[in-house]
This record gives sequence, C-alpha cells and structure tokens, in this order.
Amino acid sequence: MNIVVIDDDRLVSLSLKTILEAAGGINVCDMGNSGSQAIELYRTHKPDVMLMDIRMEGMTGIEAGEQILKEFPDARLLYLTTFSDDEYIMKALNMGAKGYILKQDFEGIAPALEAVMNGQSVFGDKIINRLPELMKPKSSYDFAAHGISDKEREIMELVAEGMSNKEIAGELFLSEGTVRNYISILLEKLALRDRTQLAVYYYTEVRQ
Repeated sequence: MNIVVIDDDRLVSLSLKTILEAAGGINVCDMGNSGSQAIELYRTHKPDVMLMDIRMEGMTGIEAGEQILKEFPDARLLYLTTFSDDEYIMKALNMGAKGYILKQDFEGIAPALEAVMNGQSVFGDKIINRLPELMKPKSSYDFAAHGISDKEREIMELVAEGMSNKEIAGELFLSEGTVRNYISILLEKLALRDRTQLAVYYYTEVRQ
C-alpha cells in the first residue's frame, strides 16, 4: 500500500513513516507539511491512502481534502489529528473522508489504513462515541447576523464548556491575551457582562 503523509510537524511525519513502514505492507512514498502540498502530492503520486493532519497554517487539511476529492472522487483520505473538534468531524463525514482518528490512537493507525484500503470507513473510539450527539439537530442560531466570526464562535463554545483562558489558548494555539481580547469583543457584541453570562447565553440562545 502506497501512502502520502501530510503533517505540519516534520518530526511527526518522520515518526509516522518509521512506525508504519516497520509494520510491513505500507510504503510512505512522500511527505508534505501543508494543505497545498497535499494537493500537489496527491496529483503526483495518487496514493492508495492519504494520511493527513487537520490544522495546518494556510490551507487546512479539510480544505485540501475538499479540493482533492473534487479532482479525484475516489480518493481515500484518512484524517489523523490531535483534535476531536465537532465541526471538523462533521466536515470530514460530509465531504466523504474515509476516516478520522486521533493521534493518541497511534497503535491503531496501521490497522486503520488497512481498513480504509479495504473500503471501510474508520473513526476512532472517541469519535464514534461523539457521533450520536453530533447527529442531533443543531440550533439555527445565525452567528453572522450577530457579527460573530468563526473564531469567536469557537471561543464562545469553549467558554461554555468551562475552559479557562489558558486552556482555550492551548486548544486553539493562541496567546492568552488574544483569547481575552476575543472574549471582550464577544461580550461587547452581545451586551453581556462577563464570561458566566456568555456561557449562559450560549446554552440558552445558541444551543437551545
């Protein structure tokens, strides 16, 4: 099986190459570190499976995957990431990706590649456990009408989950100061006093 590995951390790519090729039956024919490289390397190699990270600077793995599937509808894409973000899971499902597993499940990566190669769809245990909740109808809250950007929405959701500024910063790769600024902007836009009111607003207005 020939695969291409895309991860913005070259050390991760090299580690994956070593682990997967040691498992036998898997050849990592090339590696890249960006969404744009993913598209070019798929065009070049047309691998049996592309193993791709989600969050990368510039073009995300999801955006790259959409372009690849537009050009090559039969492409097998397996997403490997540290994030079990609901939005990414749903986008991966809707766009036709063959799998979405967490990097923490490293022992299952080779079997997942084999399963995808054999025509199966693969989602890690943590992802499978989230699917019933994700399939429930979502709120029709119009973020754009309230002037709330995608990043502000992400931060609002994490505040509602009880995460601290430090935890949110780590989750979204932002500085704590940037997170504080986003929260301040959200409070001003929604005429709220503090993060507690923001969390209450989220559950009563957004996820009602």
